Amino acid sequence: MPEPTRYLKPEALARLKNLGLAARLVVEGLFAGQHKSPNRGFSIEFAEHRQYTPGIDPRHIDWKVLARRDKYYVKQYEEQTNLRCLLLLDASASMGYRDGGSMTKLEYACFCAASLAYLMQVQHDAFGLITCRERMEHYMPARQGHGHLRMLLERLESLEPRGRTSLPRALHEVAERLGRRALVVVLADLFSTDEGDGAKALIDALSHLRHRKHEVVVLQMLDPSELTFPFGDATQIEDMETNDVITADAEAVRRHYLESLDAYLGAIRSGCLSRGIGYALADTSEPFDRFLGAYLGRRHRLAMSRSA
Repeated sequence: MPEPTRYLKPEALARLKNLGLAARLVVEGLFAGQHKSPNRGFSIEFAEHRQYTPGIDPRHIDWKVLARRDKYYVKQYEEQTNLRCLLLLDASASMGYRDGGSMTKLEYACFCAASLAYLMQVQHDAFGLITCRERMEHYMPARQGHGHLRMLLERLESLEPRGRTSLPRALHEVAERLGRRALVVVLADLFSTDEGDGAKALIDALSHLRHRKHEVVVLQMLDPSELTFPFGDATQIEDMETNDVITADAEAVRRHYLESLDAYLGAIRSGCLSRGIGYALADTSEPFDRFLGAYLGRRHRLAMSRSA
């Protein structure tokens, strides 16, 4: 294990150590490992038969089929491959918000990202990091190794929340850039400053990744104040990304905000569900390892039930 850093807490990892992050879908990776690959080979799990042709190792001939059909067939197996995971992190100014939470949304996302990268390292999977604001800004390709984990952690520690965000635009860029299929974990508050970036634009961008055969998980980070809007006596509200200030009736704004937020979150949840995209909402007042452990536990149980 690498030396503990700001975002890698041994006590949290101890609570997560038995929860691996296995892909639900068929994922193409870089090395032989524990996850199924779309490629056929001679590995562990039987897939199908195909007719024997000269040059194939005779050890793979199915002699029982030969006895029944008087024809030579060989067994094909599912190759096992590593999971290839990309952690996509929103580092815009809105992620620096903190009111009722124990840390900013960006810090919370970094703790989750660091823990996931460590779990990937433990199970010998490849992992990388993508940071974005208005566009995709930094791309660290998925690799294995302690040195790569150290570089990823150093990158997380250097991040500062700044600038505007257009997550849909960044996601479309990522979808166009990524090649081989991967698990893409999006860690963001899912707020954008572009007027057209509503729930539909976000779901369309996530669907672009799914269309490219990637598995997608969305972990949305929100401060408890963003979930409850406890500002009943406020008369001025400032946008963290644009610095625009509006004066309004606080109670009317609160009602409208909560109604809009409920509709937005509902659209995100239903859109993700209908497209086979994993989704979980994190309240940053909850310990990050508890949130992550609960989500990975649900994911593991779902994977087990589908394979049963």
